[in-house]
Amino acid sequence: MKKVIEADFLPRETNAGFSWPSSIGASGMKEKRRVLIVHNDRDTTHLVKVLLERTGHYLLLEENDATKAHQSARNFRPDLILLDIVMPETDGGEVAARIEADPELQNTPIIFLTALVTRAEAKSGLSIQGHPFLAKPVSIPELISAIEEHFPVGAALRVLSPTRDQEATLR
Repeated sequence: MKKVIEADFLPRETNAGFSWPSSIGASGMKEKRRVLIVHNDRDTTHLVKVLLERTGHYLLLEENDATKAHQSARNFRPDLILLDIVMPETDGGEVAARIEADPELQNTPIIFLTALVTRAEAKSGLSIQGHPFLAKPVSIPELISAIEEHFPVGAALRVLSPTRDQEATLR
């Protein structure tokens, strides 16, 4: 059975104030920020990759095998890691522990993605293993906002708040 990923790629209203990639208000950014996304569902990682790269500000690497995530992070040297918690064989907590134990990666911010919590819990300021998390399904504007908020030192990009109908949603 195939999973369905809901995505609303473009605004439904033609006069809506949200558009790609102009929704990100940074000018003069020279280098794209590197983001590693670790999730066992290939469709999910690919959708996130396409939507975030569409902004023009990110370079993404998809990793669908949690047992390879640490090595992928060592090779790719991401500025930030998006990490699903529930995965077969090795869960996100184990992957995070390996990354934190690596002297070359230990300062890399990690944002957990999970369906185990509600949006209210995610917005409450709680953390999982000391890392912020987002409740799935997550909209792309919400994901961009979290990514920018947790990047290492540097100017964060401002994201316009789209209406509910304009959000691309990941499950």
